[in-house]
Amino acid sequence: MAENPGQNAAEVRFAGVTKTFNTGLTAISKLDLDIRAGEFLTLLGPSGSGKTTALNLLAGFQAPTTGQILVDGNDISGLPPHKRNIGVVFQHYALFPHMTVRENVSYPLKQRRVGKAEMARQVDDALRMVSLQAYGDRLPRQLSGGQQQRVAVARAIVFRPRLLLMDEPLGALDRKLREAVQLELKRIHRDLGATIVFVTHDQDEALVMSDRIAIFDAGKIQQIGTAEELYDRPATQFVAQFLGESNIFTGSLRRHGDTCSIDSPDGVIRSGTVADTLAGDDAAIVVRPERCRLFERGKAPDDWNSVDAWVSDIVYLGALRKVLLTLASGETAVVICQPDVEIPAGPEVTLGFPVSAARTVTAQWN
Repeated sequence: MAENPGQNAAEVRFAGVTKTFNTGLTAISKLDLDIRAGEFLTLLGPSGSGKTTALNLLAGFQAPTTGQILVDGNDISGLPPHKRNIGVVFQHYALFPHMTVRENVSYPLKQRRVGKAEMARQVDDALRMVSLQAYGDRLPRQLSGGQQQRVAVARAIVFRPRLLLMDEPLGALDRKLREAVQLELKRIHRDLGATIVFVTHDQDEALVMSDRIAIFDAGKIQQIGTAEELYDRPATQFVAQFLGESNIFTGSLRRHGDTCSIDSPDGVIRSGTVADTLAGDDAAIVVRPERCRLFERGKAPDDWNSVDAWVSDIVYLGALRKVLLTLASGETAVVICQPDVEIPAGPEVTLGFPVSAARTVTAQWN
């Protein structure tokens, strides 16, 4: 987050916002969300989860069915997009092909009737911010995909908006270029100081860029927090499965004071956290693959969780190895380890992990 967002950043609030389309589909249901001034908030979720609808409502491209959207305490729900003074960057750039880079970037300023001298200064500032000072006279077709995307960003920030919205802006870029532009956007966020709301379905992108992440599913936010909070302390099975890889065991819950366990088809699995679920109800215990280890059959430490498993494949990933397992129940599991970690010989192994590494979550989103 920008250290001193001050006057350059907007606060946003969704208050009980619902969006139902004419088809009867409810894309957003009673959404309450506070976006802090100067933060980089990512809306993350699968296709159809409601994240893009939330962005469109904030931009003014769609109107809420019920509820309010407030920016700095002012209800903007009824304002048309051009009166919201919000910068927007789309996935497909939407550059004018017949205009030069400078003409594309200056377009929002012309709409605001900015004088020529001031316009030239602001365009120069925006191009400098995206490192395209030398490309002002080129047409979009003379630029690479990454450069075109930076022009789109420059056009969105040239009038110094206090709120910047980005809808899957890196989706059309290849992996290497996408990673480079991610770092560029983080730098621009620091320099600009604006509030940024970023939509993506790419979990790695969300982890790299965000101050906080709001995970959407079925028109609701399942959990919101920092990348570390969501990864290390997922609240639901959906969050654990969507953000990163997880080994998940489900079954009937038992409470043991400050800990709990479940009776899963692969045996009793213990967790160092206590679930909100009542004893006897179904629950899930989650453990991340990098917190697991493989042992010779039956050789895991006595105070660890241990499960019989069979190695089905080993995938070399350069800096890491991914070991794919089949459990006695027929479910699959994964262990991620360094290349120099020894893997027991033979297909029959024991999957082990500390009780402290296991987290109890709700088995499904309510």
